[in-house]
Amino acid sequence: MLEIREMAIEELGRVVEVDVSERGEIVYYYDRGGIKAQPEKWQRPPRSGEEWQTLIDRWRGYLEQGGAFLGAVDGDKLAGIAVLRYNLTPIQAQLAGLFVSKAYRRLGIAALLIDQVVRLAGESGAEALYVSATPSRSAVGFYRSQGFEIAEQVHPDLFALEPEDIHMVKFLQREA
Repeated sequence: MLEIREMAIEELGRVVEVDVSERGEIVYYYDRGGIKAQPEKWQRPPRSGEEWQTLIDRWRGYLEQGGAFLGAVDGDKLAGIAVLRYNLTPIQAQLAGLFVSKAYRRLGIAALLIDQVVRLAGESGAEALYVSATPSRSAVGFYRSQGFEIAEQVHPDLFALEPEDIHMVKFLQREA
């Protein structure tokens, strides 16, 4: 049975269990303040241990500063993960990572992870959640379905780190 749970920093190494391989035929690019879809075949192979290690090292820093690491766990398998970085700016948190393993996609797991990230970000006082999305139809379409919009102002450090990504923001509802 699938469970969404907070994971310990010591479990970060388990992210290598997530198969991020994917392929598609549409890529988004920034165009005059918006985005434009372009037909383009692309493929992302499974991430290497070295590629994962770069992310793990970055995420470890966020977690050491109080961030959150969530896992979608199916028995003993890690089906997906989300990493939340608090205080990207005084009013924004960052969804620093969201990955669902290929065998578990299109089952609502990413939406469950986003729900928990949004809850945690809102409880921290954040007014918005920022994400740098892979410029694929599946990623951008998913984030749009979750209420994310194209960022009017990109975060300069994150844009420098991932200039090909589509930078998006979800404004969080405040409880009255």
